[in-house]
Amino acid sequence: MSSDRRKEHKDDAESQLDGPSDGGSAGDPDGDLYQAEGSLSPGTTSDQPQQRPTGGSDKSSIDTGLINSTAKQPLSSGNNVFWWLRERCLGRGVVVDPFRENFRIMTSLYSSMNPADSVNLSTRTHGAVFNLEYSPDGSVLAVACEQTEVLLFDPISSRHIKTLVEAHEDCVNNIRFLDNRLFATCSDDTTIALWDLRKLNSKVCTLHGHTSWVKNIEYDTNTRLLVTSGFDGNVITWDTNRFTEDGCPHKKFFHTRYLMRMRLTPDCSKMLISTSSGYLLILHDLDLTQSLEVGSYRILRARRTTASPDSATSGSPRRGNDSRPASNKLFSPASQREGGSPRNSLEVVTPEIPGERDRGNCITSLQLHPKGLATLIRCSSNTDDQEWTCVYEFQEGAPVRAVSPRCSLKLTHYIEEANVGRGYIKELCFSPDGRLICSPYGYGIRLMAFDDQCSELVDCLPKESSCLKEIRSIYSHSDVVLTTKFSPTHCQLASGCLSGRVSLYQPKF
Repeated sequence: MSSDRRKEHKDDAESQLDGPSDGGSAGDPDGDLYQAEGSLSPGTTSDQPQQRPTGGSDKSSIDTGLINSTAKQPLSSGNNVFWWLRERCLGRGVVVDPFRENFRIMTSLYSSMNPADSVNLSTRTHGAVFNLEYSPDGSVLAVACEQTEVLLFDPISSRHIKTLVEAHEDCVNNIRFLDNRLFATCSDDTTIALWDLRKLNSKVCTLHGHTSWVKNIEYDTNTRLLVTSGFDGNVITWDTNRFTEDGCPHKKFFHTRYLMRMRLTPDCSKMLISTSSGYLLILHDLDLTQSLEVGSYRILRARRTTASPDSATSGSPRRGNDSRPASNKLFSPASQREGGSPRNSLEVVTPEIPGERDRGNCITSLQLHPKGLATLIRCSSNTDDQEWTCVYEFQEGAPVRAVSPRCSLKLTHYIEEANVGRGYIKELCFSPDGRLICSPYGYGIRLMAFDDQCSELVDCLPKESSCLKEIRSIYSHSDVVLTTKFSPTHCQLASGCLSGRVSLYQPKF
């Protein structure tokens, strides 16, 4: 917007604050504010009559001009942002959803991300960075390292807070905050450890139950159950309501072969499990207090049925003698409830991967949309010569009966990734508003969106799957990036690489 045009709108707003030129009470800004707050968008009604100025210029025409100009304004300029905020506070602009407008501002800030600082220790004894996790209030950044260490930093000042030198006896794989002070770590030493930020000299307790490397931790805030998964194929629940120094009660919830990652949806109504054999398991209407009676993948495969022709996805075998149907429904008999939907109903899905129809794939990384709208996976081909990032929307209303199954996942967006660092798992993530995806991309990161406007997924669902839009690529590492994470509270992003460096990114204008 030109300076003359901006001055014209400023004069209009100031003249409205001074009151109408004739008629009404002059200099009554409170009356104008009351009227703006009570104004309604087209198509709505109110029990109270709408007030209109009795003289002078027509206020509705002024508002229309401001609406049109506001809709056309870019938010990239600091002056325009401040002007928009001032007009919005005065009630002179569009009647908008404040959350959506906040997303528009945040995504414009994300697109201006640049390397801000690097977290480097002179000792370099911690090895590769396998996982990054912010505390819920964004005040602490925890780093899971290859050489048994956990590093804690203040992400705002990049100040090193603490190093847990021997947090485990083997690689630390994942970190999960239960609240702003309590967090859990898991390791290749088959254990899970609970830590308290207020007393980091020792663990709160150590949890034993897995028989192989523990790779993933989730937390059900409703039941306060910690949920872990490992390469032993087990998903185990831990009752943190009753933990002691010796551990806490636990039980095996589920078991499957080839397990890679496990995630809970934000409302904890579903559990997703990815495998190295290219299929996803989805547990619907989740009840973590009950163990699933289906005990192994071999039993699952024997009880599966071939997908109907109208199934949403098509799959392909990973090996020549291992045919995999596209999708199916399987229900645990003990979970059937009379007159209602079954609890812990299991769906087995071989998701569609672009370019992979004739070859198998391994689903290495699994993330969920912060609103539970979709799942995000990163997979590699069986020969490890291609990698893909794919987004699948959850399709609700899948039939309860297993006679004619319909896949509850639909591929909406995808993109091919840089095939760098073969054999290492790259952990990608959603932004807190769910509009951006950050993916490890060679020696840097890549920010991607569903469309060029960084729209929400529900506002830009394509009729057919389409390519993710690249917003920005940043190369700030000297080695392969393995993990990324957005701050939940600040406009900040962190990434960690194979040589142990952690980089922070913030907007720069």
